[in-house]
This record gives sequence, C-alpha cells and structure tokens, in this order.
Amino acid sequence: MLHVNDLVFRYGGRTLFDRASLSIDKGWRVGLVGANGAGKTTLFRLLTGELHADGGTLGIAGRARVGRVAQDAPGGERSLIDTVLAADTEVTALQQEAEHARDPARIAEIHERLTTLRADSAPARAARILAGLGFDEAAQQRPCGSFSGGWRMRVALAALLFSEPDLLLLDEPTNHLDLEASLWLEGFLKTYPGTLLLISHDRDLLNRAVDRIAHLENQRLTLYSGNYDRFERTRRERLEREASTNARIQAQRRHMQAFVDRFRYKASKARQAQSRLKALEKLQPIASVAEARTVSFDFPPPRQLSPPILTLEGGAVGYGDAPPVLKGMDLRIDMDDRIALLGANGNGKSTFAKLIAGRLKLQGGRMLRSPKLKTGYFAQDQAEELDLAATPLAHLERLAPMEPATRLRAHLGRFGFSGEKAETAVGKLSGGEKARLLLALMSREAPQLLILDEPTNHLDVDSREALVQALGAFEGAVILITHDAHLVELAADRLWLVKDQAVTAFDGDMEDYRRLLLDQRREERRQAKSDKTRDATPVSRKERRKAAAEARSSVAELKRAARDAEIKLAKLNDAKAALEKQLADPEVYEGPTARLQDLQVKHRRIVEAIATLEDAWLEAQGAVELSGEAGT
Repeated sequence: MLHVNDLVFRYGGRTLFDRASLSIDKGWRVGLVGANGAGKTTLFRLLTGELHADGGTLGIAGRARVGRVAQDAPGGERSLIDTVLAADTEVTALQQEAEHARDPARIAEIHERLTTLRADSAPARAARILAGLGFDEAAQQRPCGSFSGGWRMRVALAALLFSEPDLLLLDEPTNHLDLEASLWLEGFLKTYPGTLLLISHDRDLLNRAVDRIAHLENQRLTLYSGNYDRFERTRRERLEREASTNARIQAQRRHMQAFVDRFRYKASKARQAQSRLKALEKLQPIASVAEARTVSFDFPPPRQLSPPILTLEGGAVGYGDAPPVLKGMDLRIDMDDRIALLGANGNGKSTFAKLIAGRLKLQGGRMLRSPKLKTGYFAQDQAEELDLAATPLAHLERLAPMEPATRLRAHLGRFGFSGEKAETAVGKLSGGEKARLLLALMSREAPQLLILDEPTNHLDVDSREALVQALGAFEGAVILITHDAHLVELAADRLWLVKDQAVTAFDGDMEDYRRLLLDQRREERRQAKSDKTRDATPVSRKERRKAAAEARSSVAELKRAARDAEIKLAKLNDAKAALEKQLADPEVYEGPTARLQDLQVKHRRIVEAIATLEDAWLEAQGAVELSGEAGT
C-alpha cells in the first residue's frame, strides 16, 4: 500500500529524514510516533504531495485514494449532514448524473455502482459519524457556518471518515474532541476497513486502534509490531541492550585511552599506541543511546492549608444575564483531591473551571475559599496570548518583576527551560514547549490548586508521562479536563460528571464510563428508530387505535425476534472475543501476513454483523416497547 525508500528531506536548515524507509501493507493500522518537531506531520505533507523529497522515493499503490483532514474548516450555509455526504464525490457525481441520464444502459451502470458504494445507506452512515463526534440530529441540520472553528474541524473529520479513503491519514485527530467523542473515534478506527496511518500522542488511542507503531527517531523510521505498550516495552529492551553495549564500549575506550596516554611517547610502544588511537576513533557510542533525551518537569511544593480549601453551596454560574450553565452545585475540594471532569463539550466543564479559577462569578449560592488559597489555571487557548518575540525568562520577569533572575531561572528549569532555552524566543518553541511554558507561568506562585483544561494537546508521549509523574508528586489539589483517558486513569482518583446543568460525583472508573456512553448511544439509536416509526405517517385516532391493537397481538412474535437477536449477538460477541484474543497474540504479527489479514477480515465482518444485528435487536425491542405503550 505505502512504500518509503531512503527518504531524504531537509527543512529550514534541518535534516528531518536521512535515508528513512517504511513499508505498510494494505489493511494495516499504524501509529506514527516521535518527539515533537521530529517530522511526523512533514511526512504526511510529503505523502500528499504538498512537499517534495530531496532524495529517495515515496510510493502509494495503484489508484489508492489518500485522505487527510482538510486544513480549512468547512463553513457556509450548507448543513452538516450535506457537507459530510458531499465528501463522497463519486456518489455525489453519480447521483447528479442519474437525474439527467437517458441511456438505459448507463442508468443501469450508475445504479449498479451506487449499490456497490452503499449510496442508499449513506445518510444513515453520515448521521452516525456526526452523532459519534457530538452532533445530535438537530445540530446536523444546522449550517456549518453557525459553529465555532473547533466544532467545524469535527465536521471536517466526519467528512473524511465518511469518504473512507484507502489510506487514511490522521494527524492528532482527538485534539478537537472531548473524551466522549475520542472514545467513539477509538471504536470507529478499530474496525476501519482501509489502511490507517495515525499521528497521535494519545496512549489509549494508540493502544486500542492500531496494530503497529512506526517510530520516527534520529531521522529514521522503525516499524514495530503490536500496540503502543508493546512498542514501548520492545524499544526499552532494545535501549537497555544498547546501553549495556555502550557501557562496554566506554570501558574499552577508557582502557585504550589510558594505554595511549601512558605509552604515546615511548618509542618501544609508539606503534601499539598509534594502533590503539585508530581503534579508539572507530569505537564510537551507539547513536540512539548517545542522543536519547528525557523529558521531566515538576510543580513547586505549595504551602499546606487546612481542609476544605473550597466549598460550593447551591452554586450557580453562567455568563452575563443568560440563564445559568450550571446550578445547584454542592461540592467540596480538599488539598489531596485529584478530580477529573467528565462530560461532552458544551456541558459546562470549562465554565466550572473558570468559576473555580476566579474568572467567573457566582450567579447564585455561595462559594467559600480558604483565604490563603492560590490557584493555577491552564487553558489551551492561552498559548495565543504568549508574546512570540519574548523569551520564557522575559515572560516570567513580567509576572514577577521583583524576583531575582536566579530564582526565575530555577523555576523555568523545573519545566525544562534551563540555560539557553530560557533565552529562546517563544516563536521558535514547539507546541509542546509552549505548553510547558504555560505550566511554568501558571505555577510560579506555588498554587495549592491546579486547574488544567486540556493540558496535553501539544505534548508528546514522553511529556505526557512527565505530566503524570509531576501530578503524582504534586502536594496540592488538581482539577483536570482532558480527552486523554490514560491521563485520567493515572492522575485522577475522583470523577465528576458535568451534565444536565449539574456537577455530580460519578461512581465508577473510566471503564464504567465507557460502558455508560455505549449504553447511552444504544438508547439514543433505539429512541431515534422508535420516533421514526411513530412519526413516519400521520394517522387518525381511529387508525392509531387499530394499529395499537395489531401491535398488541404481535407482541409475542416481536419478543421472540428480540430473544433470537440476543442469542445470535451473544454468539457473535463470543466469536469476536476469540478473534480479538488471537489478534492480541504477538506471534500472529510475526507470522505469515496472509493469516493476519484473514483474521482481520473475519474480525471486521463479525463487527459489521454485530452492528447489523444490534440494529435488528433495537428495532424488535423498540417495537415491543411501542406495543406495550399502545396497550396502556
């Protein structure tokens, strides 16, 4: 499907690829990982022809369609559903041609091709994708231009997923998503029928949605079998072996150098000394070990306060004179709390964060804060407020003009800005470095409460792990809003659900929340089908009574259909679990490619069959419930 051979590419005086090679077969789902600035997005631009290589070749098989999210978010008066449907250009063109075609043979060809392309189910598929990304039925009918940029980027993602390109290129697709939409995307990509190349720093997504990892490091690409956890384990073992070899090399170098220093000027040993010098030049440390970097940072320890540090009693908050976004909040925060906020975008998570940070005032109720409480607030849009011409040190000096430079430098050093980095213009920093600078700025006063709203959007995997460790060592309270389920699982011990204008404790863990979302989606689909059944045709009261009587008489048959569907679903789920167990076996990925592809095809077909059968079950169950309603 995709072949990269001896790729060489230089950009802005830097060499990003130096004889890099990578081969991806049809149907593979590959995660592309590497440090910020390594060149991952550049590789995508090379694959789509936006950039041209300085050397080597890039090849994509046959007429394979390559798809990537459009850089410009869709706008205008076209509705969301129509925008997504228009992404399948072949179906759109055929449907337009069918309206004017007169040749019977051509009309037959068009309809045959439309059937192959599943044109009849296109609206339902487009609606499902939009719903998964957070757009309800009413929102799908609104014009794109009525949504903000972040939501319109979701529409662009929906359009790409709907078009089902043969090679799907996704660059940090969860950055514009909330946790709920991220979990949906994870499930969608697990069964994607084409080939996937995914850039992501989301560890859970890389563990659940891909079966191989391509690692970009030292201008080369290395392919690993398995998910991210397996890649990390395999790479760690390799680095340990190389470190051990490196230690032996260093010992040999020290021994040779001692000999040279001792006998270089002694005539009887000069030849041996020269020989040792030549050997010493060849005995270089292993590059991957010599160039390995670590990312670490930590928050300053706060002054301890007596609990609680903050309480809300009947709290209500909103914007201006508009009705409250959240109300009736009775909550308490202590110094040792690690709280993650769950809930879809638009439910009020950021509004709650702004209230606790003191950026919004209560509309009702009261909030009691410890008089000595300091809060540090991180919001992803704060990066736009940074002065690109100023340095990290200059930013900190503006906030604390009376502090000695040595103390400011020491604080910046906590976040990786030591030495020359503290004097580098912000405009030259990567997205991850800017995020770390914001963390440094918000924590300069050693706050007791950290409020982090999507802190990981521009952090690579190493930096995310460093954030997990920093939060684990932090001695104050944390409120976390993130789409990164891995971060929630490791950094939070309490979950609060923001939904229906309320903030309440969620009794469960992230797996429980995943199941809750799945159940909700099934219920929404069931309800949508029931509504369509009920509202399909306007009928008179007499006709409704007659239909209700007929429905009551067929309840037994409908229940049998629902039970049969449940039995078949159980068997299919057992078969799916067995296949997933085989696909989780590392030996499968090291064996024949044909066997792996056969297992993946079987898995995809079973997943499709389960989806079809779930629809049948929902229809039967919905009809049963409708019949029950008709009898009341």
